[in-house]
Amino acid sequence: MRGTRGFTLVELLVVTAIIVVVTSVVLANNNRFGGIVQLESLAYDIGLSIRQAQVYGISVQRFGSSTFSAGYGMHFALSSPNTYVLFADSAGTGIFDPAQNASEIVQQTTIAQGYKISDLCVTPPQTGASEICGVGSVDVIFVRPEPDAWISNAGASCVVDTSLCQRALRITVVSPRGERMDIVVEANGQISVRRTSS
Repeated sequence: MRGTRGFTLVELLVVTAIIVVVTSVVLANNNRFGGIVQLESLAYDIGLSIRQAQVYGISVQRFGSSTFSAGYGMHFALSSPNTYVLFADSAGTGIFDPAQNASEIVQQTTIAQGYKISDLCVTPPQTGASEICGVGSVDVIFVRPEPDAWISNAGASCVVDTSLCQRALRITVVSPRGERMDIVVEANGQISVRRTSS
């Protein structure tokens, strides 16, 4: 029959091109969305690890054969942006020294797949003081009976000298695509996760 026609080659190529473009857009957005979800998951994992240290410190979780007096804390260092450490402060120093305190490690977590800690920022104790970023290392420790966070930076223990205690800590994590999220720890023990504004 002469009246029936099929699709021409040009029509088939146009439809195929449209399908390829739509599929590419959907897959690109899906990969970006998946990266943001993984970044949020990492930020919440770090926040939950800090909360775990707080719970251990308040409830006086026993560490090893020591007494129940050990505080618990988290150690972050820009020199090792793919790891963070939950430690027991059985020595009472308020800070973690990887060279000397390896026996105090409760849990060491490795961040995988190109995600990392990109910045550590502290807010000094002085009223009106500006946030200081690029801090090499930060320790957050919780000691019974208070849920307050003792925030020490650059290896200077605020447990030993309370004038060195910081008002807040901001940990910035970054994805391989450059998206950022912050984990904020306040001196009063409040822990929050938020998207980076800049």
